[in-house]
Amino acid sequence: MSASLTASRIAVLIPCLNEEVTISKVVQDFRKELPQATIYVFDNNSTDRTAELATVEGAVVIPERKRGKGHVIAAMFRKVEADYYVMVDGDDTYSAAHVQALLQPLLDGEADMTVATRLNEYEEESFRPLHVFGNNLVRSLVNWIFSSNLEDIMSGYRGFSRELVQNLPVLASGFEVETEMTIRVLDYGYTIQEVTVPYRERPEGSFSKLNTFRDGFRVLYQIASISRSYKPILFFGVLALFFGLIGLIAGGEVIVDYAVDGYVNKVPTAILAVGCMLLCFGSIGIGAILDTLNARFREVLRLLQRK
Repeated sequence: MSASLTASRIAVLIPCLNEEVTISKVVQDFRKELPQATIYVFDNNSTDRTAELATVEGAVVIPERKRGKGHVIAAMFRKVEADYYVMVDGDDTYSAAHVQALLQPLLDGEADMTVATRLNEYEEESFRPLHVFGNNLVRSLVNWIFSSNLEDIMSGYRGFSRELVQNLPVLASGFEVETEMTIRVLDYGYTIQEVTVPYRERPEGSFSKLNTFRDGFRVLYQIASISRSYKPILFFGVLALFFGLIGLIAGGEVIVDYAVDGYVNKVPTAILAVGCMLLCFGSIGIGAILDTLNARFREVLRLLQRK
């Protein structure tokens, strides 16, 4: 254990909803690896003994009444003061033995956020059907949009510097929050470093709160929403291309019709073509304006970060 790690204030943040089967072991494991850390369990309206068992193990239990993992993480960042933060799920699927490897890039100043990647080493029953496919799809989209090379976008085991926590807004309410945090960190110019960590299947009696299709749709919607806000040229450029192609196809038919008959017989098609081309140029204009505003916003953000 490095001297800097010993001297730093470390907070282990555990969001929980009905994890009485595993919470005691999770707190014990992280207490063993980081005896100097303060362990916080944020109880998101559990109906079992999660809060009671966490208290017995010496964790600081803080209730969060707004249901949803995003609300819990926002509360964590708002209520806990530390030099470095470790966030981990309370289901005992992540290895506490790797927590110091997760913290070291933060201590060395090599990263602002570290992510435990699960997709290289996991047990057969660790993921539900389609979850690996969905994770890979989201990862590919994020890497393409932000020109990054990340391996795991949705990991719930992460480390954060104090500066990042103070400057990272969390607006998502549900399980799409990990995707949101990753995208914002990339867009704000902070550094992410990934650490390979084994991912275990849930112990017997512990159940995932994820819904494959509902939460998958929310993650994709979050990507589209943040892409619109932070990559407007790309987002509105795709829209402009879509409307432009429809306008050209419809307009080509109208032009051929006029060239043959000397008269526009297909008036609705002509209206469609004009409308689509107007939407095309309008999308380009909106994208350019928002991109300029984003550039000014980033300049202001950089100035604020220097203070």
